[in-house]
Amino acid sequence: MENRTSILNKYFAKSAIGGTISINDLREKEFNGEPLSTKEKQALVNFDRFRLNVLNAQTDDASFHKRYQELQVMANLDDFREFLKEKYFL
Repeated sequence: MENRTSILNKYFAKSAIGGTISINDLREKEFNGEPLSTKEKQALVNFDRFRLNVLNAQTDDASFHKRYQELQVMANLDDFREFLKEKYFL
């Protein structure tokens, strides 16, 4: 019998519904002990740097929380390869 995780992955995986691999997908992969490629690791590093720079630039709580939510959406939905672009190498 399939375990719960494999059933959930089978029916709710983004790849099954045409989604792309996101930063959060890479974090989950890393957490599960799966090896990451060099590009995947670099995308994580670039996203983390980008996130810290964006959040540190905020001057008030409202803008901080707004940007924090935007970054969460980016981490969940954007293709990780977006963070391999030169503009994220800060």
